Amino acid sequence: MSLAAFAAVPLYGQCGGNGFTGETTCVAGATCSFQNEWYSQCVPGGAVTSSVPVTSISSSSTTRSTTPTVSTSAGPAPTGTVPLNGLIGYGAGTTGGGNATPQTVTSCSALAAAVALEVPAVIYISGSLSGCDIIDIEADKTIIGVGANSGLTNGSGFRIRRTGNVIIRNLKFHVSPEKKDLLSLDNATRVWVDHCEFSSIGMVGDKDTYDGLLDISHASDFVTVSWCKARISFSDHWKGSLIGHSDNNASEDTGKLHVTYHHNSWVNVNSRLPSVRFGTVHVFNSVYNDIPTSAINSRMGAQLLVENNVFNNVNLAVVTDLDSDLEGYAIERGNVFSGTTTTRITQVGSLNPPYSYSLDSTANLASIVANGAGVGKISV
Repeated sequence: MSLAAFAAVPLYGQCGGNGFTGETTCVAGATCSFQNEWYSQCVPGGAVTSSVPVTSISSSSTTRSTTPTVSTSAGPAPTGTVPLNGLIGYGAGTTGGGNATPQTVTSCSALAAAVALEVPAVIYISGSLSGCDIIDIEADKTIIGVGANSGLTNGSGFRIRRTGNVIIRNLKFHVSPEKKDLLSLDNATRVWVDHCEFSSIGMVGDKDTYDGLLDISHASDFVTVSWCKARISFSDHWKGSLIGHSDNNASEDTGKLHVTYHHNSWVNVNSRLPSVRFGTVHVFNSVYNDIPTSAINSRMGAQLLVENNVFNNVNLAVVTDLDSDLEGYAIERGNVFSGTTTTRITQVGSLNPPYSYSLDSTANLASIVANGAGVGKISV
């Protein structure tokens, strides 16, 4: 059913944008909020629009060892203010295969053929597909896993390259082909990765045997990664999520790489959660546990806003002077730090996202993410 069929646009539905001809009046209690030139969205009337004044640069390195404020009381699992099915952030406006008639695939060959079609398509993956190698996805695709045990495993992965408008939801990704990513965005525009799980063989052997869990590079733009984890979290891997592949790629990446991460869980991943060159990235309401090297890394002039996240035993939770010749920028606010957690922000940023969004309180955030993220949590 198109949004135009509603008397009023539901919460988090589209209400405007270049070329949009549907209903523009939001349901009661919501307002139509500009996200980008192609997409406006109905958001709660009280949604947060961040605004932080630019402050003078100051260098700080802080170690925090505090008692966690996350609730551990018994009772029903808490729910947050951000819906499990809503697309928000820089990826807003991604429509994937739209209302195309769904088709179900159960083999690598059928999947590869379906995603290669040059027409909009909605594709359901049923079961765990092994040994598919890297499968390239064409434009205007929605790819959804059926149930809680569908996805790509043992030498399989997806690549979205020189194309866009792709939605990937409710899929498990486990062990990419050697030297490759589980999910790679290469010059891809408008992508939503939601309720997926990523995992590998763990932090053993050569860290370069397998590449990233989810990498975004070569001027990719307008991406949202939401409600993702692996068996327990984005888990047990050397490299998490790299944005911007090289210090020498400024000519292509500058002004691109707009990415939102929210309600994701990262556990025992060595680094890159994310690591950002040149990009503009908003990280909020995510949970980090036991990160040995670094979590959120701003490099090469990248602008990051990091807010209302929970960090436990994270070395360099937010850092701006690591791994590259040029430092990045970051705003850190509203985060909770426990165990032995450090930050090192040498340049304060100025990012104020151009979209409206709601922030969950950190008090119950660990439970909200644990109960809402990953596969099997949305209706398919």
